[in-house]
Order: sequence, then structure tokens, then C-alpha cells
Amino acid sequence: MQDIIDTAVAAGSFKTLAAALTAAKLVDTLKGAGPFTVFAPSDEAFAKLPAGTVESLLNDIPKLTAILTYHVVAGKVMAADVMTMDGQSAATVNGATVSISTKDGVKLNGTATVVATDIQCNNGVIHVIDTVLIPG
Repeated sequence: MQDIIDTAVAAGSFKTLAAALTAAKLVDTLKGAGPFTVFAPSDEAFAKLPAGTVESLLNDIPKLTAILTYHVVAGKVMAADVMTMDGQSAATVNGATVSISTKDGVKLNGTATVVATDIQCNNGVIHVIDTVLIPG
């Protein structure tokens, strides 16, 4: 079983996320012992951002780091655990919280839908989301 970074790269649908994690120097962190839960935006999620946003973020490492760490929760939170958290929030690695709704599928902050769950890694788990979360 691979770590979170190698699993995401092997999947082929997280090229933008991998480039962003590399730019923000977070690769070594997410290759660490963990465990981590990563709500990973797909390449399609990044493509939904306004034109020029990704390029702009790659040149603003503090902001990029804040956004990326907003997608990571300490500990291994499986889909079954998330399903019990309707109306609650989870603390992210960047210190802010993300709200969870399980009314119509799983939504984070009312905007990002979890589209794939429980991608097991040797240092945590990945859940794929269809929208990039921006801390408010």
C-alpha cells in the first residue's frame, strides 16, 4: 500500500493537486506517518476555479498552503465515520473548520461533494471532492 502522495499521483486525476502540494512543500508532510484524511480535489475541481486562480496560487505559497492544509484532517476518518457527523464540523490542519452535511450525499461547507471515498493509503485515507475548498 502506498502513502497519500504516491496514491494520488498514481490515480492520475490529481495532477493539479500534486503540483500544488509540491509548490507548497507539503509532499514530505503527506508522506509522513500520519494518519491523515485528505479531501482531495480532482483536476476537474481545480478546473472549476476562475481562470488564472491556480497560476496565481502557485505564486502565493502562503495562501496556497492555507488552502491545501484546509483539505487535510488529522487522523484517519473513514466514510462511515463521516456519515455520523451530519451538522458537525471537523478541524483541519490549517486550524479552520469545515462543516459536514450528509443530507444528499456528503457535502463539505455546502459546496464540495464527496464523489469517491475510502481510498486507503498506508498513512491515512483519501476522499475525492468535486470542488476546491477555500477557507473563509
